[in-house]
Amino acid sequence: MLDINLIRQDPEFVKAGLAKREYEVDFTELLKWDARRKEIIAEGEALKAERNKVNKEIPAIKKQGGDVAPIMAKMKEMGETVKALDDELKEVENKINDFVAALPNLPADDVQAGGKENNQVVKVFGEKPAFPFEAKNHVDLCTDLGLIDYERGVKLAGNGYWLYTGVGAQLEWALLNYFISTHIADGYQMMLPPHILTYECGFTAGQFPKFKEDVYRVSTGDDSFHFLLPTAETALINLYRGEILEEKDLPKRMFAYTPCYRSEAGTYRASERGMIRGHQFNKVEMFGYTKPEDSDAMLKELIGKACALVEGLGLHYRLSKLAAGDCSASMATTYDIELWIPSMNEYKECSSVSNAHDYQARRGSIRFRREGSKKTEYLHTLNGSGLATSRLIPAIVEQFQQDDGSVRIPEVLRPYMGGMEYIKRK
Repeated sequence: MLDINLIRQDPEFVKAGLAKREYEVDFTELLKWDARRKEIIAEGEALKAERNKVNKEIPAIKKQGGDVAPIMAKMKEMGETVKALDDELKEVENKINDFVAALPNLPADDVQAGGKENNQVVKVFGEKPAFPFEAKNHVDLCTDLGLIDYERGVKLAGNGYWLYTGVGAQLEWALLNYFISTHIADGYQMMLPPHILTYECGFTAGQFPKFKEDVYRVSTGDDSFHFLLPTAETALINLYRGEILEEKDLPKRMFAYTPCYRSEAGTYRASERGMIRGHQFNKVEMFGYTKPEDSDAMLKELIGKACALVEGLGLHYRLSKLAAGDCSASMATTYDIELWIPSMNEYKECSSVSNAHDYQARRGSIRFRREGSKKTEYLHTLNGSGLATSRLIPAIVEQFQQDDGSVRIPEVLRPYMGGMEYIKRK
């Protein structure tokens, strides 16, 4: 959530920042509501002060035998006015909160304006593989090698789902073990959060209210809003919601493994068949809480960790810095790691690493207190996929396919697969 004080002080600055996202906003109504809010508070406080003063005078008037009926009538009228002002204040504050909650984050100063056409490639690792034979696509490879059963996945859950089988399930689990082992070795704390979350979790993450219809709702037997988490970030950002951390406890570095559940509108492109886009996939998510002055350093750290995981697999990829309009609404800066998928002749994102600055912390009232200070500040939150598997397996089988139809297993995964070096057709 944006700081409303910033909007009050310099609305044109905020408008210019959001324009980098190609997001147009008019603060005229908001500032009118805000001005009226101040008026209501002032009127209400004045009336309450007068009412308190008169209340103190009533016993003396009674004692002297005076008639308090006119005073009581006036007090009743004042009470009704105060209630009406309180009701109006609540209505105005709801309008203000709803307006500000719907605004996306301000892009960082060094983020390029515009949409995805202005994304910048900042690093390329390896080279696009060249095959001296007719290469196959990942759907055929995974089917031929018995890694994925697409038909039974659809049979079980519908379009957008698949079933890992045999060595395919082993390969998926090997990837997750590789990620988890690496993060633990790097000193990150492992978490296994609930998969069913409350509305407040989606709001703090910045996904609600705008995208509340894009999640899988879960019935809990009452009227409360529960949903299946679309990413572990949605859970991890809420660990300290409403809390005040101490400076000595920062930064916090953690990660979580969860399946991710995505109910996305629209249809998938024909080229995105197989595992490229799905309603459920596995992901290990890195997350950090930092002081504002330390968040840029942690962003670099998370980017480096995500890149190192892909490089450890030996996959060709590129790292792109997203333009403002291509960043998600909650994020000030985002870098994508994009894997080369030969059959598609394009790159597909397998990790996004982002800095939300204090946007999520404001929504969730997550603060910290510096040593020796009574004042609290909003901290910064960061997240990064480390990594998502659903596009890794297509990249692995396509980039490492052999002329005999087998697939070479990356060395870092072999210890988790009983020393297996190649996946071969049985």
